[in-house]
Amino acid sequence: MDVKSFDLGCSLGMENDSLSLSPFLNKLFREWEDRKARGLFHHDISSCETKVLPGQHNFVATLIEGRDQKKRPTEFGMNQVLQPFDSGKFNFTKVRPEEVIFRFCEADKDSAQYFNDAPDTVSSSSSAILINVSPIGYCHVLLTPQIQDCLPQRIDHESFLMAMYVAREARNPFFRVGYNSLGGFATINHLHFQAYYLKVQYPVEKATTEKLTTLVNGVSIAQLVGYPVSGFVFEGGASLEDLSCMVSKVCIFLQENNRPFNVLISESGRRVFLLPQCYAEKQLLGKASQEFLEMRINPAIWELSGHLVLKRKKDYDEASELYICRFLVEAAVSETEFQQLKQCVLDFLTASAACNSDIDS
Repeated sequence: MDVKSFDLGCSLGMENDSLSLSPFLNKLFREWEDRKARGLFHHDISSCETKVLPGQHNFVATLIEGRDQKKRPTEFGMNQVLQPFDSGKFNFTKVRPEEVIFRFCEADKDSAQYFNDAPDTVSSSSSAILINVSPIGYCHVLLTPQIQDCLPQRIDHESFLMAMYVAREARNPFFRVGYNSLGGFATINHLHFQAYYLKVQYPVEKATTEKLTTLVNGVSIAQLVGYPVSGFVFEGGASLEDLSCMVSKVCIFLQENNRPFNVLISESGRRVFLLPQCYAEKQLLGKASQEFLEMRINPAIWELSGHLVLKRKKDYDEASELYICRFLVEAAVSETEFQQLKQCVLDFLTASAACNSDIDS
């Protein structure tokens, strides 16, 4: 079996890549390296074993022993996608000042303006980028929209557009932005996205797709084919704003109907994957396989996209494509459920377009 080892710590290749990095990503890397030098992380990602598994999908497996015991615990129920913010629980206003890399706010020309210096505190009007103290990849950070407003983990049009702008500012296909809903293994009920740099194509990005429809604004919707997780793929449109609007509409529809989901913003904001899932529900109902429960993997967006963080050396050594596929199939909604959900989503978008047309006329 041809297993390809992969060095997370050297995946950046700063000597070769720094000249081609966007100003935003170059600054982000430098600030993240500074926090690493200060010893702010729970583990050194460069010392974690990582490999690309042979097979059709080329899943990426990383061994971080004990990560589930070091990261902040989940402090809310996993059976409701929408839950009110609770100031008594951990939230990102409580992070140490040195965990703030920098803040930013929306500016003219539909982009983002980044300040040169990380503030000691986060102003009420700004969003912020924080380090993830339990990283799973190089430059693993948290994007926190309007951090002091204490918004719960709930997608809205403005916050999703902010995440899309960050992906575009990176101008690099290896820097992706992800989102986990409550019930989809978000662990903090304070609005945030995640992002990190992994210099390999994710398995979900390579998956075959089948077109479903093209909406009136030019955004096309496809479904994944032959991948262990069923999901939607959005791309196109006249602008990034058009694409962002359509994806966020579907996210809002899902969360209002209590359907857990995960989102991957790929290709610098040009392509977005929306993956419904049901693993937390299976756990609550006692229907999850004990074999996979013992692995202690929470299948959030990175896992569903094909980068799996394993907590036990045994699981890492024995990892195979067949085993990972079986786990992801268990985490994903069934084919029957996805077909029903797909019809609901398409009906919703059709009705939404008709409503907007009536309003415009």
